[in-house]
Amino acid sequence: MLELRFIRENLDLVKEKCARRGMAVDKLDEFSRLDRKRLALLTEVEALKNKRNTASKEIAQLKGGPGKAMADPLILEMRETSQKIKDLDAELAGIQVRLQDSVMTIPNLCDDTVPVGQSDSDNVEVRKWGEKPAFSFTPKSHWELGEQLRILDFERAAKLSGARFSLLTGLASRLDRALTNFMLDLHTQRNGYTEVLPPFLVKSASMTATGQLPKFEADLFKIQDWDLYLIPTAEVPVTNIFRDETIDEKDLPVKFTAFTPCFRSEAGSYGKDTRGLIRQHQFTKVELVKFTTPETSTQELESLLADAESVLQLLGLHYRVVTLCTGDLGFSATKTYDIEVWLPGQQAYREISSCSNFLDFQARRGSIRYRPEGQKKSRLVHTLNGSGLAVGRTLVAVMENYQQEDGSIRIPEVLKPYFEQRF
Repeated sequence: MLELRFIRENLDLVKEKCARRGMAVDKLDEFSRLDRKRLALLTEVEALKNKRNTASKEIAQLKGGPGKAMADPLILEMRETSQKIKDLDAELAGIQVRLQDSVMTIPNLCDDTVPVGQSDSDNVEVRKWGEKPAFSFTPKSHWELGEQLRILDFERAAKLSGARFSLLTGLASRLDRALTNFMLDLHTQRNGYTEVLPPFLVKSASMTATGQLPKFEADLFKIQDWDLYLIPTAEVPVTNIFRDETIDEKDLPVKFTAFTPCFRSEAGSYGKDTRGLIRQHQFTKVELVKFTTPETSTQELESLLADAESVLQLLGLHYRVVTLCTGDLGFSATKTYDIEVWLPGQQAYREISSCSNFLDFQARRGSIRYRPEGQKKSRLVHTLNGSGLAVGRTLVAVMENYQQEDGSIRIPEVLKPYFEQRF
């Protein structure tokens, strides 16, 4: 979240940045009204407390001298003052809660380099890598290939769990597992990340720290009668590893990678990508998370993007990188790059990774700090994350790009060692 003082002192800037995102600025008017009310109450309470302190000294003097009886009216007045202070403190507490709730709904400020736009059609292409594969036949979609090879079964998955679930068997399962191990090996052995295996259920405090709550509660799966949610991405538990902690500057940047299942209700996506593996309630992902100093986070975002791209480059998959526009930018992010892989069976680019810099937005919500060397005062870290990659969508890309005319699927060279292991 943004700092309350920063919003107060830069209200016009915050309004402008929110307007770029397409957000109604009346929420900021409500914030301003509440903040003015809070400051007025604080001033009134402070004045009453000073009056009470002065009167208390006067009462003590009167009681110790000949004017003892003169203290009684002042005592009565201070009782009324104390009750008024109590009432104002209660009102102030309520204002504080409402003000905090208001702040929690204000998104991060978009970076000045983010293009202004309303939707994903306004995102700006940065570059492309590789070439679209050429086929001597009409390429099929992954769901057609999967059904013909009997390695994707959506009907039985629906029987087990309903719509937007999948059942992988045989080659699809092995490819999925090979891709997962390949990504983890690449990021830990070459890209310098430490692998972690976090819980898949987290408390509401963890969801709040990364920005999923309160704004995106409708997208989450909550465990009934428990303060636990199924994670929508490994970003949530991994970022919260250092919640309410202070990291030594010498240990930064901290770079974690984690493979987890992800669970999303996909609220508001009715009718979108209903076929295949693109939009599921349950999917798996290899996540990349960084904790950095403020001075290095811009550079670390570019490095994070390169790490995610390296997966597709080694797999030989054509893709493009786009910068998300203000209207498509995530709530907590200041800047995001999407990597979109080419899917010949659908003749379209599809998002396969989002790499974002959150500055200190998540760190402030989660109280994640670092202590600069030689200084006593700590500072908020900057957090970043990105998919490295979404495993299911990478499986889709391999199936569609490496399909053969007879319907079979060729194994990419970098994955062959994962198929040649014998026990």
